[in-house]
Amino acid sequence: MLENSSSAYIKQAPSMLVLGACFIYEMLVVAAILFVSAFVFLWLFGDASHGLKRHLFQFYLWVTVGVYFIWCWYKKGQTLAMKTWRLKLLNEQAQLLTPQKAALRYFLATLSLLFFGLGFIWAVADKEHQYWHDRYMKNKLTTIKQS
Repeated sequence: MLENSSSAYIKQAPSMLVLGACFIYEMLVVAAILFVSAFVFLWLFGDASHGLKRHLFQFYLWVTVGVYFIWCWYKKGQTLAMKTWRLKLLNEQAQLLTPQKAALRYFLATLSLLFFGLGFIWAVADKEHQYWHDRYMKNKLTTIKQS
């Protein structure tokens, strides 16, 4: 079991290899969430290929994925992919994010993706391999020590 103190975390930045692997794994989890969510929406409401229903469908999918991320970051500081790759998201006081901060991170990460992924590419140049939205919010992705 992992300790709840900040001593359970390594202070060094996660490697780009780990961040990349985690990002790919995260995309697979998000694809599964989108698949199930889309099935539920389309089963309940039918075709959503045009008009207002299309925009509601897109918003519904964005919110559904957001609920997954916000809940994971708030409750454990980790998504399934982050747990697999031994990463944990903490604020500058080495605590878990509040629901408001987790929601803001999700919104900023969405903006990062909309701007050609530049907020994620930022990690390549950042000395601690932090994404732009984490650097801006003073969050930190930390590596968990192996037990």
